[in-house]
Amino acid sequence: MIRNRLKPKNDFIFQRLFGETETKETLIALLNAILCLPSDRQLADVVVIENKALMQEFIEDKTGRLDIRAETLDGVQINIEMQMANEHNMDRRTLFYFGKLFLESIKSGDKYQDLKRTITINLLNFNFLPLESFHSTFHLYEDHTRDYMLTDLIELHFIEFPKFRAMQHNLHDPLHRWLLFMEENLTEEQLEELIQMDPMIKKTEERLEWLSSDEETRRRYEMRENSRIELNSLLYEEKKQGIAVGKIEGKIEGKIEGKIEGKIEGIAEGKIEVAKEMLLAGMSHEAISSLTKLPLKDIQHLADEL
Repeated sequence: MIRNRLKPKNDFIFQRLFGETETKETLIALLNAILCLPSDRQLADVVVIENKALMQEFIEDKTGRLDIRAETLDGVQINIEMQMANEHNMDRRTLFYFGKLFLESIKSGDKYQDLKRTITINLLNFNFLPLESFHSTFHLYEDHTRDYMLTDLIELHFIEFPKFRAMQHNLHDPLHRWLLFMEENLTEEQLEELIQMDPMIKKTEERLEWLSSDEETRRRYEMRENSRIELNSLLYEEKKQGIAVGKIEGKIEGKIEGKIEGKIEGIAEGKIEVAKEMLLAGMSHEAISSLTKLPLKDIQHLADEL
């Protein structure tokens, strides 16, 4: 581990390294490594969409989302997010923000044909998918004819750092070089080797050193690190003490008490909605049945629908 080196995976620093107009060459190099485009189709230029006011707003927010947005010259939207903590909602979170960005690409009066191809890239510092590969990519394929893609407008990437750390690294692969560069336990020798092999990594490391010398940058960096620690502590405590389950049980009691004077159908509907919330929270079917008084077979049916 290199002493006093700012962590590139800190989302504020990640923004400063890859998410500003003046660093777009670095962003292009990272995107070409992730997207694995043929040499004749690699990105030569992008427009970085900056929102420094938004970045300032989220610096102290434990759950704030600091993502990088860019658009290629042919109109493809790209969104990159660094996620350090597993909040157990990555699939829904990804679809929500992807959908928001996808819909924003068309304005009132436009045609459906004006919807822009949208690529979402998630860099995760935790294991997420039950797959061996550290880099997984998703498109819309037909269930039975798996080689038929409905459209290329949707592309989702998940890169899982723990799986990458556990494998043999190939420094001739540009993506391997970039992911190693971002690691906190990188040694001086490894960094020197990366710099010698890749001029863009050298340029990025020089910017990282420059950022580390700026007092205001370090202050904001520490704020994001502290926010991350607080979030990890909060997630740990919620898991340890069962706070999330307690909140759901409170909702059950509130819903049931609030519907005592209502119709039987209304009560049943409320129980079903609460049961769905409990399923999403990961509670066992037996516990849900016990708390809501719904038959176990109904709980199973609800789980199949989610």
